[in-house]
Amino acid sequence: MGILEIKGVGKRFGGLQALGDVNLSVEENSVHAIIGPNGAGKSTLLNCLIGKLIPDTGSVMFDGQSVLGRAPHEINQMGISRVFQTPEIFGDLTVFENMLIPCFAKRDGAYRLHAFETIPAEKEIVEKAEAMLEDVNMQDKIHMHAASLSRGDKRRLEMAMCLVQEPKLLLLDEPTAGMARADTNNTIDLLKEINAKRDITMAIIEHDMHVVFSLAERITVLAQGTPLVEDTPENIKGHPKVMEAYLGQTQQ
Repeated sequence: MGILEIKGVGKRFGGLQALGDVNLSVEENSVHAIIGPNGAGKSTLLNCLIGKLIPDTGSVMFDGQSVLGRAPHEINQMGISRVFQTPEIFGDLTVFENMLIPCFAKRDGAYRLHAFETIPAEKEIVEKAEAMLEDVNMQDKIHMHAASLSRGDKRRLEMAMCLVQEPKLLLLDEPTAGMARADTNNTIDLLKEINAKRDITMAIIEHDMHVVFSLAERITVLAQGTPLVEDTPENIKGHPKVMEAYLGQTQQ
């Protein structure tokens, strides 16, 4: 049994079936990619995992507990963090101030945007924030305002804000979207390093196959809301069902 177990999940929006009988198991400490053409149901599935949507049918279990019916902040407290397509950071705050917010959230159970202004940051929290920024090679940008960072550095900051809460599962929604190739490769290297150094499971939604094949140990392909194939990256490449889903025809 995996740390994340999705069984029989279905979701409709009116007459549109976004997900139909999705079954998926993600092994602990693995990197699992979920791919598929536009409209395949990837984002709908992700939103079911973080409490933004409740499926019509099925169950979603994380570390032996159901996530269904829980608010997003409760799911975060269970040990699930999410990296968004567009980095979710506070642009008017410095890099260090951004890091203090999840540190307080981990301790107090809720984000407090101006916690660093109203409550002195304890030495332990400061050291934890600084150490995480060093882990993602952002220590030299600690006093910069987040809005002035490059896209790649904004992504690094967002990852640091997730990781400082010590999640068991990191959900990555197209983590390299909008990046230049150099930033994409740097992000791949960072994720590999994180996976190697920490006991953390990763589930990635990504369109860039270079990213998927560089990181994933298992890949699930969705098509029209249902799992089409699940296999290793080596076996997914050139798979006739995958070619048909993406290109509309099987490989000759």
